[in-house]
Amino acid sequence: MSVSIFAIGDLHLSGSVDKPMDIFGQHWENHWDKIRENWKKQVRSDEDIVLIPGDVSWAMKLQDAQVDLDSIGSLPGRKIMIKGNHDYWWSSISRLRSIVHPSIHVIQNDSLTMSNYTFCGTRGWVNPGMKEFTQHDDKIFNRELHRLRLSLEKGREESETAGTELIVLLHYPPFDDKGRPTEIVDIISRYKPVHVVYGHLHDESTRYAFEGIYKDTHYHLVSCDYLNFRLKQII
Repeated sequence: MSVSIFAIGDLHLSGSVDKPMDIFGQHWENHWDKIRENWKKQVRSDEDIVLIPGDVSWAMKLQDAQVDLDSIGSLPGRKIMIKGNHDYWWSSISRLRSIVHPSIHVIQNDSLTMSNYTFCGTRGWVNPGMKEFTQHDDKIFNRELHRLRLSLEKGREESETAGTELIVLLHYPPFDDKGRPTEIVDIISRYKPVHVVYGHLHDESTRYAFEGIYKDTHYHLVSCDYLNFRLKQII
């Protein structure tokens, strides 16, 4: 049986904290119930894969994020996630891997091969050239470039050994708000992944998102509200 791959990001779950998302608009009301209902309809097999590119939980500590991680783990499919800018609970990768549901896999400075695909990724950061970009952002952005290279190098090694295709998860958009590719895109293009999924953008900011094919790689914005709380099938 062929494996389907879906993506949905920016779940912003709040199972243990008082952070209702409907303060951002009525469409967010009971958003996790909507996502779960659609997830169960769309993901038909526990062999299917769901990519979650960051901003998973509003929790501040790992023990507080546990209820949200367990809720995700209880849903069908194998889940692959990376860290978003609001995932303050995500600290020690070894500790995180020791407590998540067996169906959840996390990527940090490494890669993961599953069902004919190798998955890589990193959080990313605010893009140079944007108005809010500062000298402090420059340091973080360059660190994220390094982490992306680490993940893609490991992914390429795995891909060449296993004969798989690459898929990349990012949290921040790899193109700026004028649709111009950043250095992140330049790096990604050297490794020729088939798909890149990213999130972070909501509401008006989604108007400036790049979606489509650039240098033979298909880019997808998968913030959950942008998808109307449905998973996007990419394979």
